[in-house]
Amino acid sequence: MLTYGGHVVRRRLVISGRVQGVAFRETCRRVATEHSVGGWVRNRSDGRVEAVFEGPAEQVDQLVAWAGQGPRSALVTDVEVRVEQPEGLTSFVVC
Repeated sequence: MLTYGGHVVRRRLVISGRVQGVAFRETCRRVATEHSVGGWVRNRSDGRVEAVFEGPAEQVDQLVAWAGQGPRSALVTDVEVRVEQPEGLTSFVVC
């Protein structure tokens, strides 16, 4: 379980491009855990990836920036970002 203090934010992302079958979800989980960010990531049936990042604003911003590139084998063409109210997520899972 991750713990953090300070100002907590939540962002929901929908990532487009070549993002499935390229280890995007597992790499995202690893990077989120390294940055003490809670949330989840999953493949969508439309070929995109959806992720929720929750934690300290600076760390979440770093994850949002990372999602714009993804892992080395991904080709991200668009990232939709929506601001949401934090729910208290403290761990990160691949769905």
